[in-house]
Amino acid sequence: MADSTASQVKHSAAAQGAGRVGMACFGFVHLVLAYLAVRVALGGGGGQAADQKGALAEIGSTSFGQVVLWGLAAGLLAFGLWQFMMAAIGYSWVGKKGKRIRKRIGSGARGVVVIGLGISAVQLVLGSGSSSGDQKQQEFTAKLLAQPAGQVLVAVAAAAVLGVAIASGVKGFTKEFLEDLDTGELPAGTQRWVTRLGMAGYLAKGAVLAVVAVLLAFAALSADARQAGGLDKALRTMAAQPFGAVLLVVVALGLAAFGVYCFAAARAHKT
Repeated sequence: MADSTASQVKHSAAAQGAGRVGMACFGFVHLVLAYLAVRVALGGGGGQAADQKGALAEIGSTSFGQVVLWGLAAGLLAFGLWQFMMAAIGYSWVGKKGKRIRKRIGSGARGVVVIGLGISAVQLVLGSGSSSGDQKQQEFTAKLLAQPAGQVLVAVAAAAVLGVAIASGVKGFTKEFLEDLDTGELPAGTQRWVTRLGMAGYLAKGAVLAVVAVLLAFAALSADARQAGGLDKALRTMAAQPFGAVLLVVVALGLAAFGVYCFAAARAHKT
């Protein structure tokens, strides 16, 4: 009975429409994130965090932006709920059970992240924005280090993030993301560009997550939570390397590509 109800909700026009609009909102956040990454690469950025929460803060920095932020908050929350439904009963087109389970787990994790972003957007509008991603990552790492075998736990966390990074890179390199799209829904002649955008986007996200994993690994080895960091610290670490500005611009272009890809996926994602 519960599965039947969930299936009806998933296939309803309202749920589909809200989820797809929300996916487009998620893409828009990545476009702003790409802009922040370029600003860091060029030596700017000031105190604005170059992460998804920083992107939301950038959007809401004007009076009109506050209105836009309300819309983004609603869209992100809708997208997160859609991901939870996909985690429960989605990916019926995937033949292999193990792969279908992995995709559902991925949707569940994505739902948690996106719901968190939606809540952050609401908090920013209400003037009660939460701490940065770097600060939260360091606080979480400090709590792990305080546990028995804390360094081992942080090392396990680093390995898990690295696993996600590799999975994202593989998804982009092998074009696996196309399995979840009904490319016939895309405008004629755009399929090749959507494929390229998806490849660039997933590879860029994988590269950034790999740096986050390395930062966690350093925190584990040194037993120092300050070595850890989220997306903002990962991007700034890239920028600090030889030819880092060029590398970060390339990654920013990849993040922008992912943002545009989300607009296409919002239209063509299977249900």
